[in-house]
Amino acid sequence: MTYKLSSAIGGAAIAIAAALPASAQEADLPRSMLWSTYDVGSSGYVEASAIADAFGKEFDTRVRIMPSGTSIGRLLPLKTGRVQYGWLANEVYFATEALYDFEAQEWGPQDLRVVAGRPSTFGMAIATDSGIKSIADIRGKRVPRIKANPSINIKVEAMLAFAGLTWEDVEVVEVPSYGAALRAVVDGQADVAGTTPTAATLYELEGSSRGLSWARLPKDNAEGWEAISKVASFFAPATATGGAGISEDKPAEIFAVRYPMITVYAETEEQEVYNFIKALDAAFGIYKDATPAMPSWALADAGTTPQDAPFHPGAIRYLKEIGVWTDDDQAWNDARLARMDKVQAAWEQATETAMDQNVSSKDWPAFWAEKRDEMLN
Repeated sequence: MTYKLSSAIGGAAIAIAAALPASAQEADLPRSMLWSTYDVGSSGYVEASAIADAFGKEFDTRVRIMPSGTSIGRLLPLKTGRVQYGWLANEVYFATEALYDFEAQEWGPQDLRVVAGRPSTFGMAIATDSGIKSIADIRGKRVPRIKANPSINIKVEAMLAFAGLTWEDVEVVEVPSYGAALRAVVDGQADVAGTTPTAATLYELEGSSRGLSWARLPKDNAEGWEAISKVASFFAPATATGGAGISEDKPAEIFAVRYPMITVYAETEEQEVYNFIKALDAAFGIYKDATPAMPSWALADAGTTPQDAPFHPGAIRYLKEIGVWTDDDQAWNDARLARMDKVQAAWEQATETAMDQNVSSKDWPAFWAEKRDEMLN
């Protein structure tokens, strides 16, 4: 599935959403809800706040938001039932795959489901004076890798894979933060960086002597996209027409990711999720202009695959009713569910083996990584 994202994004989708059958009278929400989000000031927090305000106006539902700057801080309240919905990012994928923070024995693969997820874009920003013209040209060049930020690093890894490259093929520049990665390109300490096109630092790069361009990820390169999908299943081709160094006349062929994703556990009652997504749709006219990104919450965009986890049955039921859910979406969802079953089975088998072999908690992460690779890859 390919996304066309621009300043006029979702125009057609908005028209579709306006014609959809949901109504305030049909949606049945509780009087109060609690949601977890990224920390205050993040786009996820702002967007959740706008939709919470719309729910208050349309349904008289009071929503409190619990912000956190860590993936565990956002997901733990959802796991324990303290919050009903998490507005999450790639921790959804990592949690379902038992990676990084979630490889700990007290976590393991989480049985998460997506209700809806806004499409966003991400690409490889290039300092034009580096001479890089394509992903393949990044071989031997300086690429930032951000400490303790697997969400960004996995995207860079996927883009490198598009040209058959890995971290071993580039000169890794270790940086402490996402902002530092972009600053390294501006300051001449790196040649490229993975980023969203609207990051403020990119406009500085665009206006500098280094210049800014974007590495192409053309959607018709089947081999390249197959390599991306082997890194993670939640990427899709996208054509961006807005952002630093990008315009309608100079679009960028990059990829689409989802952020934020409204997330629940699989055990969440189907009717509850059905009512929530129906309310999300019914209130769209209230919140769609709250930020430039909000039009992308139209379900014709936010209710499609791929996402970082399968859709919840309650969401699928509503998406089918309004004609958004397709056979391709169902096929992707079925494959993602099958993958999660394999991961969960691998975790159970590895756990039993670890008990038999008296593997310590300290040694478990390395043990799980080895067993995970054997059983899944």
